[in-house]
Amino acid sequence: MSDELLIDRRPDGIAVLTLNAPERRNAMSDEMTAAWTEAMAGLRTDPDLRCVVVTGAGTAFTSGGDLSWIGEGNALEVPALRDRMLRFYRDWLEIRRLEVPTIAAINGHAVGAGLCLALACDLRYAAAGAKLLAPFTALGLHPGMSATWLLPEVAGLPLAREMLFTGRAVTGAQAETYGLVNRAVPDGEALTEALSVAADIAVKAPIATRLTKVALAGGGHADMETALRWESLAQPVTMASQDLLEGLAAQRERRRPEFTGH
Repeated sequence: MSDELLIDRRPDGIAVLTLNAPERRNAMSDEMTAAWTEAMAGLRTDPDLRCVVVTGAGTAFTSGGDLSWIGEGNALEVPALRDRMLRFYRDWLEIRRLEVPTIAAINGHAVGAGLCLALACDLRYAAAGAKLLAPFTALGLHPGMSATWLLPEVAGLPLAREMLFTGRAVTGAQAETYGLVNRAVPDGEALTEALSVAADIAVKAPIATRLTKVALAGGGHADMETALRWESLAQPVTMASQDLLEGLAAQRERRRPEFTGH
């Protein structure tokens, strides 16, 4: 694994991924992207995984894609550029395919593709002074990495339009009021807050949690009838689990349940 991505696998089933290139504000280089792709493949097949937390080293979450090569892009044909960008987007958005809840601990600036990475996570906790922005058009670029889908999904069209049209930055504190993050916390405490929430998730029943994530994917069900049909199948799956028996026993005995995912 590259030094540009640090992975801390904790015994409680929480994995902490740290983007680790603080000298360039954790810009997403080819090396970091390759390490990320490898990490996602490993996490996707880990039966003991309960929650994933993503954060950045130093003062930034991530400044987004490494733009050092883009000046040379005009020498490439559109099909080649399309293939390269689509591969980059899909590699980083692999986090959406994880079956466990994912949390972005936005310790500092989240810019462009870096903001999209945070938006791709299920939950977001931001330092109050962090800045979140998508300055694509200011660079002469169309938004990428599903920004035109992720921003409206999380924050709604009005804010998405304003941020994408103007490149406006919002602070972590403002992002909380807009619903762009779940909660803003004092600077330096984003990872602590994210890990606290991750710990709450990690002790819950894994089967029920994973199925709940499926139910909420893509903004949830299209209508109530679809939700009822899903729940009438998913809930019996959990009713047949050993974890349900453990949860009921723990409630009777007034103790913390010890869920195993079976």
